[in-house]
Amino acid sequence: MASKPITEEQVLDSLRTVLDPDLRKDIVSLGMIHDIRICEGAVAFRFVLTTPACPVREQLETMARQAVERIPGVTQVSLKMEAVVPKHKSPTEKKAIEGVSNIVAITSGKGGVGKTTVAVNLACALRAKGARVGLLDCDIYGPNVPIMLGVNRQPTGDNRRIEPIEAHGMKVMSMGFLAQDDTPLIWRGPMLHGVIQQFLYQVAWGELDYLVVDLPPGTGDAQLTIMQSVPLSGGVVVTTPQDVALADARRGVMMFRQVKVEVLGIIENMSYFICPHCHERTDIFSHGGGERTSERYDVPFLGSIPLVTELRIAGDAGKPVVFADPSNPIAQAFFDISERLAARISTVNLV
Repeated sequence: MASKPITEEQVLDSLRTVLDPDLRKDIVSLGMIHDIRICEGAVAFRFVLTTPACPVREQLETMARQAVERIPGVTQVSLKMEAVVPKHKSPTEKKAIEGVSNIVAITSGKGGVGKTTVAVNLACALRAKGARVGLLDCDIYGPNVPIMLGVNRQPTGDNRRIEPIEAHGMKVMSMGFLAQDDTPLIWRGPMLHGVIQQFLYQVAWGELDYLVVDLPPGTGDAQLTIMQSVPLSGGVVVTTPQDVALADARRGVMMFRQVKVEVLGIIENMSYFICPHCHERTDIFSHGGGERTSERYDVPFLGSIPLVTELRIAGDAGKPVVFADPSNPIAQAFFDISERLAARISTVNLV
């Protein structure tokens, strides 16, 4: 007796048993399954993730494959893994940036915690995972992004549109491209507001999955301009473990909450030091304060970054470590954090 033909509904029912551990829904109701094709015992379909930096990509692929293989009569399963990053939908009337799906603000309560280093390497890690990434340096008074990316060209354009600089596959804009070397910028609030507005809306960003915005430290004019102007997917607070930095990090968390911006998480930089000679670990700035702060304020802890010489050398040389040495443990730390950040953005966009 010939077996009954496999139906599309059988395939969908089997895939409904596969749950995304971050989004906590099944992959069919999340709209991840497309173009199911059945030819006798062979089943093929497209599996579309919400980010190319999905931390459970391989797990979901295995689970989906095994679920379909359990259908009686299935002899072969072919699936193509893809990713389309959903656009953040803001309930406010803030003006979106054309073509940009998600805007992520990176900030710190105080200077000297390595915020720009984290922002640059997170952007690079997302790009290395296959996302379309832009990096906006809004630290107007101390624009260090050009140094860390190894670029010093001036952008081109006219009075209406500015072409961003291409660096490491990303689109980048910074006041450091425009100001002369060693020239201090002494601006009042309205001037600062004007240049940030230009960087947001007059730069030809094109189609981006993520625009990473490196804010200056503190809770001043630049932060308010960004948060009042564009619909942010959320903000990330960078801190170090010592009490002084953590106190300022808490103010950063509360700043986002007061203006109703989702806190995507906390990152602890300079978390510990490993001696390159004896390999002994030293908690120079204490340890674990970032994670305790995240628990206290009920926000995700995205991860910790050790204090290592390689990261400083890479930044000074303009060669981000995630591209220069992707197998390095410090690069892996950034890859892991970028995956958690991307998953968190997907979760926020689902709500």
